[in-house]
Amino acid sequence: MTTTKKALVRTLLECGATHAFTLPGLGITWMLDEFYEVRDRFRLVLARSEQVASVMAQVYGKLTGRAGVFMGQGPFASSTGAFGILEAHFAGSPMVVLTDTSCYDGFGMYGVYQTMTGDYGAADVRAVLRTMTKYCGYATEPHEAVYGLQLAFKHAQLPRSGPAALVLKSPIIRREMPEQNRVNLYPSEGYLRATPARPDMDALAHLAELIAQARNPVIIAGNGVQTEAARALLAEVASQAGIAVATSYNGKGVIDETLPVAVGMLGTWGNRSANRMLAQADFVLALGASLGPDYLRFRDEGLINPQRQTLAQVDIDARHAGWVYPVELAITGDAVDVLQALRTLPLGQAQRDARLEAIAANNREHGFGVLPSTVAADGTLHYADVVRVLDRLLTPQDMLVLDAGNNRIWVTGTMRLRTPGQLVAPGGIGGMGWALPAAAATKLVHPARNVICLIGDGGAAMTLSALATCVQEKLPITVIVTNNQGLGMVRDNMKERRIAVDFSPMNFAAIARGMGCHGISVNRADALGDAIAQGRNSDLPTVIDVAIDPAASHVPASDY
Repeated sequence: MTTTKKALVRTLLECGATHAFTLPGLGITWMLDEFYEVRDRFRLVLARSEQVASVMAQVYGKLTGRAGVFMGQGPFASSTGAFGILEAHFAGSPMVVLTDTSCYDGFGMYGVYQTMTGDYGAADVRAVLRTMTKYCGYATEPHEAVYGLQLAFKHAQLPRSGPAALVLKSPIIRREMPEQNRVNLYPSEGYLRATPARPDMDALAHLAELIAQARNPVIIAGNGVQTEAARALLAEVASQAGIAVATSYNGKGVIDETLPVAVGMLGTWGNRSANRMLAQADFVLALGASLGPDYLRFRDEGLINPQRQTLAQVDIDARHAGWVYPVELAITGDAVDVLQALRTLPLGQAQRDARLEAIAANNREHGFGVLPSTVAADGTLHYADVVRVLDRLLTPQDMLVLDAGNNRIWVTGTMRLRTPGQLVAPGGIGGMGWALPAAAATKLVHPARNVICLIGDGGAAMTLSALATCVQEKLPITVIVTNNQGLGMVRDNMKERRIAVDFSPMNFAAIARGMGCHGISVNRADALGDAIAQGRNSDLPTVIDVAIDPAASHVPASDY
């Protein structure tokens, strides 16, 4: 006879999991001995907080397409750990949350300390997790735990992917599994099999006709194109027919932004070149993009207007096409399948040169890729200085991880990325502090790549403990802390009436050295390049504390 915890670990392996991220407590602690038994096949990554563990699991899923596993004790997995779960929910990252009711061997009805059963005197972990997951199973019997975990993996990885959770009644975790006469358990593989929906061929032919007839077609590429295969196909299809490619924020860097078809990122903090090109379009194809108000200047009719433009939308989830705007054509399917079909169809290639000329003229007029002139106070840098250094030094071997705030606005709004798929940015809730654990997970997934994390001092202070995980797990990332001693965006918006936006000084380089990392302080642009080179050559995490002029503002609003 086996135990529930042994069966759960076996099921994780059956479902293809190779990593889990945790700060263990109560029920998860009771499972650790079973993870020890499979340590040669399964990597259990210890974080210093549930927030860090949940973000690492989310980014693991985002980058691999396989569910990242986050494990934690009920009250903390569903509160502190909600940071990464919410990011997965909004960004569509496959993720499995494994937690418990924290009821100490069945004392939930007595209002026991930390309990999350939903009884009188308790909180309700299931009610909390249901608000941010695709599926939330609750297991009160050992056999339910195994089946519930199988279903969690199934739901997490099916379109549209996202977080799924399994809550365990705490006492069953160590319980022996009795023989079941009526409820049989089966291997996980059969539950996880799926055949993806293929796009309708007549609809694809109609789509090709719409593109061929257009004078100024524009593709809006979103998160659904952020796979290696889709990125390559998008560049090929757009280039062969001269179709302009603008991106959502989540689609930033989906193609080489120096290609003749690239016009940049849309939105208030995006590129005028992208906004103006979209405004002139007679046909718009939303490819794996939601057309959400956040990157279309909150439904600005100067950018998209179904009454003067023909709209088509491709999405893996039929509910998303025609969600924000009514469309002429909706196609359900994966972006890869749609692009593979389009590459064989006539798309108005005879108009290619005229289309490319229009794109080039648009980009010249609106200064695509041209950084504005900036001045920083003595002994400090401007965000534009940081972007110039990154633009000069980034190679195809680098991954660039961003956080929230000014640093993200400057990179996404002014920098032309040349390596598709190089950028890793928070695209769900977009919360501060995401980048440090995200960079750690990125290095775990891509151990041969150089991982550079760009984060503000506000965000860095939130998740500094991720550096300890990097030291422990031997993940030598390079962290650039743009230290302007405050909440830059909020401070800018407050003008002269500043309150609750200025931080006391922190020396992140010194703190990093105390955590076993390299720490470097920088107050000149040329020194930043040298510091990044040191980080690339180090076998330890490197933290570069960059003095940023507190007066340096975020990018002015685009007038599109």
